[in-house]
Amino acid sequence: MYAIIRIRGQINTKPDVKKTFELLNLKSANHMSIWPENKESLKMIKKVENYSTFGIISNEILTEVLEKKGTALKGEFDNKKAIKILSEGKTMKEANVKNCFRLSPPIKGFERKGIKKPYSIGGVLGDRKENINDLIKKML
Repeated sequence: MYAIIRIRGQINTKPDVKKTFELLNLKSANHMSIWPENKESLKMIKKVENYSTFGIISNEILTEVLEKKGTALKGEFDNKKAIKILSEGKTMKEANVKNCFRLSPPIKGFERKGIKKPYSIGGVLGDRKENINDLIKKML
């Protein structure tokens, strides 16, 4: 599953990028959402990669995020049941979990090149692959 974290705010963003952020449930900076690995998700992520960072989230980090920040759509929230449903490849809605997690800014900050440079040259934006797990740990 992909974890997408919005890094930059709404000022000077194009309307189509704003709409894509709405579809991804990323309303403001430091919000994270989780999406399945498919073509449609990847196209939306690529559209907003100049304003966000993304990567493949591990199961341990996913369970930690659900324990600390998870909330139910309706009724009670059962953490273990939600993790089991998500590990089967189903969506967040089927697991009765809101697909927006409010994270705090990372402890000791982002990478040194800043929030306007891609991750490949030392910045924050773009694809991190498995390194997204380290950033999520810093933000919990």
